[in-house]
Amino acid sequence: MEQHIYDAYVSLLKRELVPAMGCTEPIAVAYAAALAARELGCLPDEVDICVSANIIKNVKSVVVPNTGGLRGLAAAAAAGIIAGDPDRQLLVISQVSQAQQAQIAAYLRQADFAVRESDSGALFDILITLSGGGHRAVCRIAEDHTNIVCIQRDGETVYRRDAQSSAPETAADKDLLGVERIVEFADTLDIADVKAIFDRQIACNMDIAVEGLRTAYGARIGQVILQTGQGDVLTRAKAYAAAASDARMGGCEKPVVINSGSGNQGITASIPVIIYAKELGASDEQLYRALAVSNLVTLHLKSGIGPLSAYCGVISAGCGATAGVAYLYGGKFREIAHTVVNALAINSGVICDGAKASCAAKIVSAVEAGILGMQMFRQGSQFFGGDGIVSKGVENTIRNVSHLAAEGMRKTDAEIIKIMLA
Repeated sequence: MEQHIYDAYVSLLKRELVPAMGCTEPIAVAYAAALAARELGCLPDEVDICVSANIIKNVKSVVVPNTGGLRGLAAAAAAGIIAGDPDRQLLVISQVSQAQQAQIAAYLRQADFAVRESDSGALFDILITLSGGGHRAVCRIAEDHTNIVCIQRDGETVYRRDAQSSAPETAADKDLLGVERIVEFADTLDIADVKAIFDRQIACNMDIAVEGLRTAYGARIGQVILQTGQGDVLTRAKAYAAAASDARMGGCEKPVVINSGSGNQGITASIPVIIYAKELGASDEQLYRALAVSNLVTLHLKSGIGPLSAYCGVISAGCGATAGVAYLYGGKFREIAHTVVNALAINSGVICDGAKASCAAKIVSAVEAGILGMQMFRQGSQFFGGDGIVSKGVENTIRNVSHLAAEGMRKTDAEIIKIMLA
């Protein structure tokens, strides 16, 4: 494999597979609020939260961790202001004491919070303005959960970065992604280059899955599947992945290693591969190579869609996961490409209506569709170019889905948001 492509893939895994506590959209709001609060230097009396509609959609129904069960944009901002450590980025509110939790609740009653929708036109935009002590501080994050584009104090710019050129290196690296190259990368991978990344993903994501199966979070999708299923490997893969989402959406205070900016996508891309690896008696080395496939295929599928849309991101991650499972079964490019195409043909079009308990059920659907797509090809069955949105060649089908999600579902996204906010 060409060295610059190999290096780009390792770099992508290091940048994208990072730990985060809670749903990443409220955490990004808490992060922006913590940065603004540090710049203000005192407790603000007024908090103005201006965010894009998709941020509103993803924060509305999810529990903000370490707040005692609070939900919503104001709770996320208050947590960042009272207890946030911005140096920890997406772990910004991971170290919150019981006393601080009480302070967050009291602060929500005392301060003046205003929430409004951004008119910037950006799909991902967070602008926090804090006022207090005769001063004013502003922080804006755009395009990505940790991409700070502006910090101001009393009208003076402390930090500025062009949102549109926020991550040219990451964008260039993602342009190099392709299913055939990803399989080649996994085959030639020096495990030492990724071991620490995947060890953290395995440890964090399985830990929260076990917690989700042990505790009654959300709609208990993982528990229901485990209790009513057949006990086979597919049942366990679905149950553990769903349980991790149950816990995460329910405000569990354990971190998740994310993928494409999403904890649910990080969960979906990893847990089924880990469960199948154990079932098949795979070595650690085989598991790491399969995780390289699953995570990079997920990043590849999501790169053309964007961070937030009306298209449920775990569908992409379900395809990535079953690409990794197919690799564990000895699949190479041909088998993995057909698995991805079959899975996309089955489940594309599932809507994203925000972060909430039902995300766990969508993970189940994504994993099941992906495994069905793999089993179809192993039994000599497949979908062909011309079957709906399927085109000849895996990359052409991926482009079709990206266009469907990023462009074709824009009006769908607007209607979803209108329904949710009615």
